[in-house]
Amino acid sequence: MFRKKEEPSPNLEPIPLKTRITSILGEGSSWKGEISGSGGIRIEGLCEGLIDLDGLIIVDQKGRVESDLIKADTVIVAGAVRSNIQAKKVEIRSTGRVWGDVTTVKFSTEEGAYLRGKIQMEEEEIPEGSAEQSPDEERASLPELKPKKTTD
Repeated sequence: MFRKKEEPSPNLEPIPLKTRITSILGEGSSWKGEISGSGGIRIEGLCEGLIDLDGLIIVDQKGRVESDLIKADTVIVAGAVRSNIQAKKVEIRSTGRVWGDVTTVKFSTEEGAYLRGKIQMEEEEIPEGSAEQSPDEERASLPELKPKKTTD
């Protein structure tokens, strides 16, 4: 009579490791060494060393990273990063500071963000059977632009 009806639980899909945070380096903590694997990490402290993740990296406002290279699917910077970054997607938030070169497919910044380095945008997919061209070959394949003649 007072029994609660059992409703079937919805079939929830687990969140993929690439898009969720599985580890946190907390504020006041520091890490020296290499971090690699799959899953996501939120850095609120200091991280020194190579980071190579098949997933998400978030550098919190109070977080700092000093490295030669950060590689991940997605990198979101709200703190300070002194490193080159290679990722499919890079976001620099308004409080974010990056000193290093960025190689990415998708790039966004908020007003107030700081980047000192180069940005190299890559194509998402290279069509099968096409070889990459050298910069000279790429320039040669572009249409030639000629200045218009002016009459004096």
